[in-house]
Amino acid sequence: MAKDIEVGGQGEFHPKDYHDPPPAPLIDAEEFTQWSFYRAIIAEFIATLLFLYITVLTVIGYKSQTDPKNGDDGCGGVGILGIAWAFGGMIFILVYCTAGISGGHINPAVTFGLFLARKVSLVRAILYMAAQCLGAICGCGLVKAFQKSYYTRYGGGANELADGYSTGTGLGAEIIGTFVLVYTVFSATDPKRNARDSHVPVLAPLPIGFAVFMVHLATIPVTGTGINPARSFGAAVIYNKDKAWDDQWIFWVGPFIGAAIAAVYYQFVLRASAVKALGSFRSSSNI
Repeated sequence: MAKDIEVGGQGEFHPKDYHDPPPAPLIDAEEFTQWSFYRAIIAEFIATLLFLYITVLTVIGYKSQTDPKNGDDGCGGVGILGIAWAFGGMIFILVYCTAGISGGHINPAVTFGLFLARKVSLVRAILYMAAQCLGAICGCGLVKAFQKSYYTRYGGGANELADGYSTGTGLGAEIIGTFVLVYTVFSATDPKRNARDSHVPVLAPLPIGFAVFMVHLATIPVTGTGINPARSFGAAVIYNKDKAWDDQWIFWVGPFIGAAIAAVYYQFVLRASAVKALGSFRSSSNI
């Protein structure tokens, strides 16, 4: 494989054709003075609201269509495949729409992973998560307002551990599912790939949406698929039943662990950021 090279002003060759952005500061007070910061928070709120509105409506619609009490034979509706497409498709659409404004997180686990990788500041991460959770609550609230007769009857789209599965199995499903998602986010937004292939930034929402789709296919029967603490929290707040609250911790602990593992794996194993930082330190020390 040929080495990546960059032509300098004097005909010099450098070992790479991109520059990693500097790590985000832990606390950046200047963000509070920028309209773009507040615009990004609003974008995360609206995107998560729309995400929950469409996806929870899809879940409730499917359960209504396949309810034997409504005379259905159980083979109607969009099925698990359709539900997975609804979640993956909405993520694809919303990441595409908001990537240039807020980064298109729409998920506290994604925000947490990017924070650990020093892609966003602590202040931005906290406010993003708050906006995402609030947006999820409002999105589920709209579903209940428009489908009040069906909302509680069909579970409100709330995530719960399915019967027959242990807590460990549910937690593991959430960890692995979120790892797949956050790993895909890091890969699709890697500045090295963006520098090499101009089409990567445009196509980034597509693999992220497909990751959500595939994870839903695998884990809907186990936990209903969380991999997004805001999605699980918003549905639990509006549905407000004991089972949803009893299992709620799974949908926070699992995604945060999965996101942390993905951040460490991508940044310090695949990208070897720690080794590069140590090498740069040694080089500067020898000058």
